[in-house]
Amino acid sequence: MSRSNALREQLGGAHPAAVNKVKDHLEPYVQAFIENAPFAVMASANADGDCDASPKGGVPGFVKVVDERTLLIPDIGGNRLFQTYTNFESNAKAGFVFIIPGMDVTARVNGRVRIVDGEELAQRGLAPEVLNPDANSGLVQGIELNIDEAYFHCPRSFQFAELWNTDVIEANKGKSLKSLGD
Repeated sequence: MSRSNALREQLGGAHPAAVNKVKDHLEPYVQAFIENAPFAVMASANADGDCDASPKGGVPGFVKVVDERTLLIPDIGGNRLFQTYTNFESNAKAGFVFIIPGMDVTARVNGRVRIVDGEELAQRGLAPEVLNPDANSGLVQGIELNIDEAYFHCPRSFQFAELWNTDVIEANKGKSLKSLGD
């Protein structure tokens, strides 16, 4: 028996509500959450298991819900390392966590990707949807995600971290990266 199966058994198994929430499509509430999310983290791994997590942001709804089984995610110009896209060359799977500031739940979506070039994005009417654009804010390419799993994730991690605590947010506003190490 694997370690994770042994732990699951030892702890009494997965709660039925947790098991039942995982769907192979976007339910209406998950679709609405994604359409209102200004931020997501995209995770990928190459065939060797080397991982990458890449933040994605824009105006709420920058990730397009095409239908209950498909998302379209624009790739706005960034650091030009293209680690995620390099991963997709050998492993066309990705996972997303969608976040709405102030809300304790997240939407998790996993699936298979197809790279969409800039020309196809333009044909589909996609344009950069970001606040505070700069000279590097153009569309480079995109990802069409064919959904394997989609569900809401519980709020415990946000509660453990007090992520939305306004006192903590206010105290961090003036900090620089250098000050974190002091």
